Amino acid sequence: MFDFIPIEFYTALQYHVLLVILVLIIAHAFLYEVRDRESIQFFQLLGAILTILMILYMGQRQISFRFGDTVMYNKAYKIMQSGETVKIEKDHLFNYLMLYSSQVMSIHGFFQLCAVIYVLPCYLFSKKYFGNYWFFAMFMFMASFSFWTYGTNGVRNGLGTTIFLLALVNYRRQWLMYALFAASYFMHASLIIPIAAFIVSGLYKNPKAYLAIWLLAIPLSLAGGSAWSTFFANLGFAEDRTQGYLTGGSDEYNDQFSQTGFRWDFLLYSASAVVAGWYFIFKKKITDKFYIHLFGTYCIANAFWILVITAAFSNRFAYLSWFLMPAVIAYPMFRYKIWDNQYKIFGVILFLYFMFTYFMNVIL
Repeated sequence: MFDFIPIEFYTALQYHVLLVILVLIIAHAFLYEVRDRESIQFFQLLGAILTILMILYMGQRQISFRFGDTVMYNKAYKIMQSGETVKIEKDHLFNYLMLYSSQVMSIHGFFQLCAVIYVLPCYLFSKKYFGNYWFFAMFMFMASFSFWTYGTNGVRNGLGTTIFLLALVNYRRQWLMYALFAASYFMHASLIIPIAAFIVSGLYKNPKAYLAIWLLAIPLSLAGGSAWSTFFANLGFAEDRTQGYLTGGSDEYNDQFSQTGFRWDFLLYSASAVVAGWYFIFKKKITDKFYIHLFGTYCIANAFWILVITAAFSNRFAYLSWFLMPAVIAYPMFRYKIWDNQYKIFGVILFLYFMFTYFMNVIL
């Protein structure tokens, strides 16, 4: 569908489009009132168009190494289409979805299906918790640093995280929520980390403890270095591929992440959500049980990543908390009255949030 777009510009184009929309949001924030009926209708229409276009643009991408694992998925898909016997031993939900899809649709149809599964839960989460202002949360998901990457490269990891979001949509229906948590795990086994973080933060409802865990992880990581990656890899809770992300011991993973060491830039990016949660909970006295639970899940999952930050493929673990950042940062601003000129302040925060994404993905 989008083959007319040169492959070398394909990814950058969607960031440029998001930048234009961001400018529109900021201009509107400083000129108009977000509660106006006309404003709400305009942004809901814009949100619907942008969501549909993102699903199509992501799903109809070309088969190219520029989209990372897309080529590997295509290779596996062709094997399944050939009728060759495939033994499935891990990530059962994703692999059986691929196997059954290979019998009824092309690889582009499969990627399109994955794009729907990936983007739609973000919309449902935004609609559930942001009401009439769902567009702003949805845009923040799309504007996130790794949103595009995990829709086109680490696809099964991305699908696992958005099914986790779908579980949170059903927060009040616990049987369905935990069933969806299980589905996210069988989509990608690494989701055991945010699932465990969610359970722990639900059993011990003390945001001070979550904050302390996150802060403590920094000196522990600096002192322990790669020992933490080895420690967690040897615990046996992770399947082979996840252990490979921790140890980097297999050539299979050598082309997936090039920068190692303690990533202070990524730590600062992660800290923005922690600071936001600290401010809303401790300074503004937000006592929303769901938000505190969400904050705890983020802090614990992100603390795990900090401990293994020097691993060769720690970005795979970073996203197991980063996918929650839009919710942690934006949720209180559209649920509670916090400041005068709140919409303008949100516009500034959104600008800073997206510019990190734009700088890291387009300028660098």
